Amino acid sequence: MPELPDVEGFRRRLDCCGRGCRVTGVEVLDSTILRGVSARRLTSELTGQRLGVPWRHGKWLFAPTDGGPTLGWHFGMTGSLLCGTGREEPHRHDRLLVGLDDGVRLHYRDQRKLKGVSWLREREVDRLLEGLGPDASDMTRAELTEALSDRRGTVKGALMNQSVLAGLGNLLSDEVLWRARIDPRTPARHLDADAVRTLHGAMRRTLRTSVRAERVPPRPSWLTGRRDGPDPTCPRCARRLEATRMSGRRTVWCPHCQR
Repeated sequence: MPELPDVEGFRRRLDCCGRGCRVTGVEVLDSTILRGVSARRLTSELTGQRLGVPWRHGKWLFAPTDGGPTLGWHFGMTGSLLCGTGREEPHRHDRLLVGLDDGVRLHYRDQRKLKGVSWLREREVDRLLEGLGPDASDMTRAELTEALSDRRGTVKGALMNQSVLAGLGNLLSDEVLWRARIDPRTPARHLDADAVRTLHGAMRRTLRTSVRAERVPPRPSWLTGRRDGPDPTCPRCARRLEATRMSGRRTVWCPHCQR
């Protein structure tokens, strides 16, 4: 599932192969991934526009254009953004192709199509951002303390809630909590100042490494590298990991390390 590190990787890719280029053609291969815009309107209005500097907030990627509207990309569970030469055949999961004047073609690829692509006016971008919390990579300890202080649910649920902080998904939330030695079932508002300090530090370190890798790296020394094994054990204490469903997602933790 694309989370903040993956989307930051897509942003870098778009910045490298798309920034400053003019759109020469748009092919909507599956209109069900479009949000709030028709295929005809997107093709008409996007063609001829020059792409500006892409930016990211949480799991959202934005590509402004010189004509005013902004392309908003959300990658859901299985989405990705790739740069091609324009000569290769589209992949069977390609949903949107954007041709550029330097011969590059952007491929929005998504198997499950849970999210999609939006064509946003400035006020629509502002409205979207109003519903999101601070970006997780920029969130200060004070902001995290305030965000968790009045949450009634679990700390795992709070970390995954994009209106609380934007960018963390299931893998990152479990990884951060494992590094902070915090049980994911702990009520968020029960965390004291020391626990929030530890949680914030673990989040910053985990994101720093993950952003460099452009994914949550499945290293043997990480929870992510062990969680899907046939008999998963904790990388830290070698005891058996536990798993349950929380906030609709499979949650993995070490009951010995995470108290």
